[in-house]
Amino acid sequence: MVLKGKTVFISDLHLGLFSRAEEEKREEVIVNFLYSLDRGVDALYILGDLFDYWFEYRRVIQKGYFRLFTALKHLTDKGVKVYYIIGNHDFFHRDFFESYLGVKVEPDIIATEIDGKKFFLGHGDGLIKNDYGYKVLKKIFRNRFIQWLYSLIHPDLGIMIASGTSKQSREYTTGKDYGETDALFETARTKIDSGYDYVLFGHSHVKTVREYKHGKYINLGTWLAELTYGVFENNKFEILNWEDNGEKQ
Repeated sequence: MVLKGKTVFISDLHLGLFSRAEEEKREEVIVNFLYSLDRGVDALYILGDLFDYWFEYRRVIQKGYFRLFTALKHLTDKGVKVYYIIGNHDFFHRDFFESYLGVKVEPDIIATEIDGKKFFLGHGDGLIKNDYGYKVLKKIFRNRFIQWLYSLIHPDLGIMIASGTSKQSREYTTGKDYGETDALFETARTKIDSGYDYVLFGHSHVKTVREYKHGKYINLGTWLAELTYGVFENNKFEILNWEDNGEKQ
């Protein structure tokens, strides 16, 4: 795919992590942000962990996100291209986002061109060379037969289990020691060496911009704690912060 114009990137919102009252406030902020994108934005990329846990049953959708879904549908109706790379917390999707919201869901990575620059986009999970344990778990959790077996569990119980598993995954990621250097940067260097100009990840929750040869490695940090997002326009990439009043800082 080849895109032009203003492009926005966001990751690691982890909706569903807190109490219902807190989540309503958090959803309002992200919804206000999304509605602001219908003015002059050509594409939005969600780089994983939009939800703290997501398991989509064939006929059941988790409640509590009506305003979010409406905002995403508003964007696609306005002609904004929305892409969603699933992460390690929100990996089980069926057809809801694509069929009902017009959001293109990708299981792992997106390689694209924006204004003549080559982008490699991913959540970041499973892309670290020495994280063998997680790579095995990822294959298990994303196995369609295992997911089908899990879908036989009643949704109330299944979502409760998914929530607990998500908490354990977050604690694992937070406590994981990958060495003195940023292991995602090591992955990014190989992609830049292969010809990419920009390599974008989330996952680690550590906001980073590092130059390497002709390219840049960018980690968006986390909307969860910092309300950060990325913008690429006129051959310039920025990481910005969103405030509830709709102003960019």
